[in-house]
Amino acid sequence: MGLVPRLGLTLPLVGRVPQLRRLQAALDDAEHGRGRGALLAGDAGVGKTRLLKEVTSEAARRGCLVLTGQCLDVDEGGLPYLPFTEALGALAASDDPDVLDALAAWPALSTLVPQLWVAPSGRQRPGRSAASEQDVRRVRTEHDLGQLRLFDAVLGVLDALARTRPVVLALEDVHWADGATRDLLSFLMGRLGGRRLLVLASYRAEEVHRRHPLRPLLAELVRSAAVERVDVPPLSDDEARAFLTALAESPLPPDTLDQLVRRCEGNPFFAEELVAAGASGDNMPDGLADVLLTRLDQLSPRTRGVLRAVAVASTRVADTAVAEVAGVGELDVEDALREAVHHHVLVVERGGYRFRHALLREAVYHDLLPGERSRMHAAYAARIAALPPSRGSDARLAYHSLRCRDLPTALAALLRAAEEAEELGAPGSALRHVEEALEIWDVVPVERRPPDRSETTLLLSASELAARSGEPERAIAFAREATRRMDHSPAVRQAAIWRRLAEALMTLEGTYDEAVDAIDRAWALVSDGEPTTEQAWVFATRAQVLRGVGRLDDAETSARAAADAAKAAGADAPHAAALTIQGVLADVRGDVETARELLMQAEREAQAVDALDVELRAGYYRALSYDDRAELPDALRLYRHTAKRASESGLTWSPLGLSARTRLLALRYTIGDWPDEAEQDRPESGVSDLVTAILQSTWLHLLVARGRFDDAERMLDLLYPEDGDRRGVDLWVVAAVAAGGAELALWRGEYRRAVDAVVDGMERVQRILADGLLNVRLGALGIEACAAWAADARRRRDADGAETAVETGRGLWDQVQRTVEKGVPRSGTLGPEGRAWLARARAAAEDLGGVRDAALWDEAVGAFGFGAVYEQALCRRYLAQALLDAGEHERAADALAASHEVARRLGARPLREAVEDLARRARIELPGARPRRDVVNPLTARERAVLEHVADGLTNRQVGERLFISEKTVSVHLSRAMAKLGANRRAEAVAIAYDRGLLTPESEAEGR
Repeated sequence: MGLVPRLGLTLPLVGRVPQLRRLQAALDDAEHGRGRGALLAGDAGVGKTRLLKEVTSEAARRGCLVLTGQCLDVDEGGLPYLPFTEALGALAASDDPDVLDALAAWPALSTLVPQLWVAPSGRQRPGRSAASEQDVRRVRTEHDLGQLRLFDAVLGVLDALARTRPVVLALEDVHWADGATRDLLSFLMGRLGGRRLLVLASYRAEEVHRRHPLRPLLAELVRSAAVERVDVPPLSDDEARAFLTALAESPLPPDTLDQLVRRCEGNPFFAEELVAAGASGDNMPDGLADVLLTRLDQLSPRTRGVLRAVAVASTRVADTAVAEVAGVGELDVEDALREAVHHHVLVVERGGYRFRHALLREAVYHDLLPGERSRMHAAYAARIAALPPSRGSDARLAYHSLRCRDLPTALAALLRAAEEAEELGAPGSALRHVEEALEIWDVVPVERRPPDRSETTLLLSASELAARSGEPERAIAFAREATRRMDHSPAVRQAAIWRRLAEALMTLEGTYDEAVDAIDRAWALVSDGEPTTEQAWVFATRAQVLRGVGRLDDAETSARAAADAAKAAGADAPHAAALTIQGVLADVRGDVETARELLMQAEREAQAVDALDVELRAGYYRALSYDDRAELPDALRLYRHTAKRASESGLTWSPLGLSARTRLLALRYTIGDWPDEAEQDRPESGVSDLVTAILQSTWLHLLVARGRFDDAERMLDLLYPEDGDRRGVDLWVVAAVAAGGAELALWRGEYRRAVDAVVDGMERVQRILADGLLNVRLGALGIEACAAWAADARRRRDADGAETAVETGRGLWDQVQRTVEKGVPRSGTLGPEGRAWLARARAAAEDLGGVRDAALWDEAVGAFGFGAVYEQALCRRYLAQALLDAGEHERAADALAASHEVARRLGARPLREAVEDLARRARIELPGARPRRDVVNPLTARERAVLEHVADGLTNRQVGERLFISEKTVSVHLSRAMAKLGANRRAEAVAIAYDRGLLTPESEAEGR
């Protein structure tokens, strides 16, 4: 073997034919305006980079614009959006007029690519003041719109470039992507349609464990029809043998080749390093690290020393930095770097050097002695600190300072890095920096801590950032810890801390009482002082909390005080917040016109000062005002607007973003605009379990309604709240588990289970919100289940079971009536949806006696006419049954046809099949249904009578007793009927007879 190893990248591609074809097909689609995404998954060293290179090279040959970026380990101080900064940074040096025009149209890209910055005319970029005793800045509820503008800018520039030629964006190692990068990747992947854009992303499959933050994003992305996962498996033995043979410069002995094939386990990188290390049958190292270090031992001592310095840098590094850290002269370091590049250990990239593969860097880094490693980190930290600040320098300084235990320097750098991450709209990355700062706060000497910060301000920052990142439980935990550590803080800061805790508590059901106590403590600290911004915020938050617990008069007083204080202090954002609360209270009083005017004014004022949280709150409650009154088109439009604003501004998982998104999906379910499987607003699990559960709640109803019972069962298992689980105190989740579980059990004919789900859910709802109205809907479903249970028991001649079902149903009806009498509707009066569920419960309660009341079901159908098309279709099915019982065949046919049309359009399989079954038995032809064949009934009257009783669940002996024939004769008739129908089992014979229309209500009457 030669002294200089051959590199797999220089050889023709071995294997990977299926993967390459799929990626080329994706490239073809992108070229024709069908945007595509591909996720390359495989173990480290398996060849993902080579496969990306093949595709991007092919794209470049076709004239596509290729942009590439790489992620770094987020534990090593990486900058938010780093791969996008690299990918788009290459455009800054372009002299292509199309590229320059595209960049000029999106100045917001300057926050991502600093060299693109151009001072905007007429206004300055908003700055951020440091925290102080008088102004704890992150306690404010408003956020800048940086992420909104940045995401729009990235998509806009890619779209503009793709109009002139297809664009391929390739991102490597996204298992190391920070939260902001993941958000932007999700944003782009969800908007591929109609664009000449191909987005490729590779990741190490073995790194993405069950709790890895990338895992839920991957699950979300592959649901899209435009995105596919491409697995890159190890090479087969034959492929590995061909690869090793091509790598070696001279023929390998067969025994050595076989051993190399076994040792490399199909991993091309491992194979390269085995060959490069000169491994043979007698000296083959055991592990990958041993292989890599054995190869590096072939290099000169000076080169190995330089490689240690490059490994400590962790990212691309300049030769001057390596020379300084390694203590080597410039000429000597050039020779060492040249040798490392020549032997394919390092690669040259954008004027710096990095390891060819992360595994090489890891092997060298972990081989360093502790003291050696610490000294080099200290040298890098000193060098970074001596240079002018630049993008990401504080994150790198913090990384090196932490690892050489220079904690005071690390603390200051972490706080600056957190500010930079916030400026970039990356709350998750900022939270990580603040958490690291909190971890070392106590061990940093007091005199070395930043003078404008305290532990409580860091806890407040962490609480706010956790809330923005979709982690409400952690937001509460940070705020609670702040209240325990504020003993000597000034009154204004104590008020801010208690207010932050109240805000965090209000995001979760079941914590309102604690929120009241927290905000009252804040109010007591500032209520007698001069008007200030903090006072206005406390008053506004107190009004919101008191409204939540039903103290409406006190809430009104506090809201007016907040508006007055904000106006006196010249604080626009809290003034908009106060108007929002006043609008909500006016809506509760029934003064709808005033409410909507106040909410619209609040939304405008908040938007004018970039107070996004306030803007979202006003928009959400304005949508809710229309929703409560069943003005569904306007409600849908406003929910969609609010959810979009939250998503595009990085507040997707904030409480308001989540509420708007959940209500939007729920309303689409209500009106029959059911999202398909590929739509962007599917559940995403990238945040806390509670947030995931809340968003999945409405999807449970969709799964049941579409007949995906196994999927619904699995989701129920995930959603069911255990004791002490936060999901058990969230109304969204509790209601979904109860209603969805009941609906699923009803369709499966498990009536007792449906009732149990409702009873459990109603008890939980009563504990969470005693005066709420959710139990009207749950009770209606429970009464329907009791009616079906009683009817089933009667068919089986189970008198005790029927009596139990009726008593249970009547008890639920009593609970529904008490709920209506004592409940407090948000808008002051029971709205159209509440009245519809009440009518449905009343009709179902009448069914308990075994006779359906067509007039009551007709009333329920009309009550759901406000736009709830699926629920109305369900009621029409019950109406049709009642009409058939009353002999009104034509009206029943009309009701069945209307219900069937909705079920077909929505893809509601269980409802469609139930309606078609009822129509067949009633000999009703449905438009669009499979026509019933008119055939001569092959069954004799006795065979049909036996089969009808079997359909009622009777045994052969019970059938014989009913028909006054012997059990053996019953068996003979049943066997003949099964033979005529081609059935092997009793149940199958019954099903076939119903399907062919041989058993109908009329035939049952004849047989009896």
